[in-house]
Order: sequence, then C-alpha cells, then structure tokens
Amino acid sequence: MTQALLGALISLVAAGAPHAGMREGTPVFRSMGSLAFGPSGTLFIADTAAAAIVAVDTNDTKPGKAASTLKIAGLEKKIAGLLGAEPAQVQIEDMAVNPTSGNIYLTVTRGRGPEATPALVRIKGTDSVELVSLDKVHFSQVALPAAPAETTGRSNPRLESITDLAFQDGRLLVAGLSNEEFAATLRSIPFPFKDTSNPTSVEIYHGAHGRFETRAPIRTFVPFTIGKEAYVLAAYTCTPLVQFPISAIKPGAKIQGKTIAELGNRNRPLDIISYTKDGRVTLLMANSSRGVMKIVTDNIDKAEPITTPVADKKGLGYETLADWTGIEQLDKLDNKTAVVLRREEGGAVTLETRLLP
Repeated sequence: MTQALLGALISLVAAGAPHAGMREGTPVFRSMGSLAFGPSGTLFIADTAAAAIVAVDTNDTKPGKAASTLKIAGLEKKIAGLLGAEPAQVQIEDMAVNPTSGNIYLTVTRGRGPEATPALVRIKGTDSVELVSLDKVHFSQVALPAAPAETTGRSNPRLESITDLAFQDGRLLVAGLSNEEFAATLRSIPFPFKDTSNPTSVEIYHGAHGRFETRAPIRTFVPFTIGKEAYVLAAYTCTPLVQFPISAIKPGAKIQGKTIAELGNRNRPLDIISYTKDGRVTLLMANSSRGVMKIVTDNIDKAEPITTPVADKKGLGYETLADWTGIEQLDKLDNKTAVVLRREEGGAVTLETRLLP
C-alpha cells in the first residue's frame, strides 16, 4: 500500500467512513482483553492469546444521552445469566465507553484455562446488559510481529503481549511485551491497519528497584499533551509513572522514558484516565492497594527525572480518594462523569457512574 493510499484511507475514516480497510465476516477470537474506541464507533479489541488486535465497526454511532446516574449491582451475575454460566466462572477483563453513543462495552471471559471462551458485552441506557453479536460485522485485524511465544505452566508471557490500548490521531498505541531482549514495548500502528513493523523497545529507571529495567511491561497508560508535544504517560507495577514522546515510537527503535513519579511500591496500576476540570488537567489511576490516586499535573512540564533509588515516593504527588474504594476499571462517560467497575467486599461487581472529583 502506498503512503498516498494509506493517507486517503485514514482521511476516509476520520471523515466518518468506518468500513474503510475492513471486510465483512465473523472475526475469530482466542481471547478478548484490552479495549479502546477509535473514530465512528470503531472498537479495538486485544486478542492477547493470538497476539493480535481486531478492529470492529460496532455500528453504534447514534449520539445518546449519557446515563449520569447509572448503577448496576451484581453485574457479574447478569453477565453470567447471558452466558449460561455461574458468576464465579465470569471474569471481566476491560471496559470502554463509546464516546459517540455513551454505551459501555466490556470484554469478559467465561471459564479458566484452555477451555475459557471470550465474549463482548454492551450496556445501554440504565439497565440493559446484552451480548454483542460479532456475526457478519465489518472488521479488520492485525497481528503483532515479535510477540512472545506461548508457554505452558504458571507464567505465559504471551498473555502480556498486549497490556493496554489507546487511539490517538489516526494511530493505535499498544503497550505490551515482545520476544526481544528489551522485552517491554510500545507500538504505534496506523489505522486502517496495514502489516505492522517491529515494536519500539522501552527502558525506564525504576526508583523503587534502584535500577534500569527493560522487561517489565507497561500496565496502563494514557495519551497526554505536555506543552505542544504528545506523550504516553505509562504506569508500571510498583509504581513508576513514566513519560514517552509519541514521536519517538518507531519500528525497531529503543527509547528511554523519563520517570516523573514513584507512587509507592507493592502496588499494581489497574487503569488510568485524564480529564480537565476548572482548567486543571488531572489523572485518576486505579490500583491494587492504594485506592484511586488523583494526580494533578499542573507542573508536569517541570518534573525532574528520577534517576536514583527512591525509598518510598518521589516526584508528582497524589491524593487518595477515600470514597473511591474497590475500583478496578474506569473510563470517562463525559466531561463531568466517570464510569467505574467497583469490587464489593464480598466479591460482587458494581458498575456505576461517579462525578469526576
């Protein structure tokens, strides 16, 4: 495909031609994980087991009124009923809000191990939970080169071939692992898809560990503008926050990120969003052991790089939102409201909306 034709296809998608570069059929998934929305209701679904990404035209482009007071308790029970399964068999993998319609999409897995099966679920309005049929849809697919090989046993690196996704300015940004010596990677894939090239290897300084690292995957990230340049703000386990310029994400490159915060060890990031309120750009990061962190980014352009060992915390500070407990996934519903998945003390899952703090 020539550069001119690729540019024309990208322009068609941006102008509202969601079928550009797609074919009609039924995509086959080995797994469903991370989600991200692109233009015109296009949903990107990570298939980590296959080390591939599938773009699906959801045909969900009618603007809807956001359900700002949504609350669905026992969501896993409702999904289990759709799948003909027990609630304990259902694992919710990721959540994304369609910014056009306001409808909420979930990837879920029924069962465990090699017999597990994936499904896509949609929530419309205040209480409609439904399976999304992928029969005879328009879709396209791209395989990721240099993906880690599948292994058996307790640790399978293939399952971290894709750890998070985001769509930005005509490109799909993908974090995960590769089979290369510097295994931690970022990829910037033009959409509509064409054969993608080798990933960009990323290196960070991990203050809590006191060393440079090249094999730990990004757990979650968000595109973010600092000054006039676009960056990825990436969160790692235990818990560095690192910025990478998107312009540096090129096939086969090796780049070193700038660590701008250590948010405390013994902690795993789960999800991150950014929003603007009262003229201030703020991050919300859900994590495994410190509730939801609210990180104000007023002085992010002046953040000093962390290059020496850190005993506890350093760099950008955060506030813990005391009443945002048990949050495992979050996304923006609109400029004032977030949708969250909250794990109750007994293990049940509640999906609800909350005002952005």
